[in-house]
Amino acid sequence: MREIFAGLPWWVKWVAVPVIALVVFGGLIASVVGFVIGLLFKALVFVALVGGLIYIVRKFTGNSSSRSDW
Repeated sequence: MREIFAGLPWWVKWVAVPVIALVVFGGLIASVVGFVIGLLFKALVFVALVGGLIYIVRKFTGNSSSRSDW
C-alpha cells in the first residue's frame, strides 16, 4: 500500500483520498455522529429530570423527615 501512495502527488494523498472517503462513508459517519449526539442529549435530559425530581421531593418533604432513612 505504501508503494502505491509513494508515487502519487501530495494533493492525491491529502485531498482526493479523504474527499472520496467522505463521499463513500459520509452517510455512515453522519449516522454515527447523529446517534452519539442524540444519546448524549437524552442522557442530559435524564440527568436534568432526575435532578429536578430529587429537588422537588426534598423541597416538599421538608426537613421533618430523618435523613438516616437512606
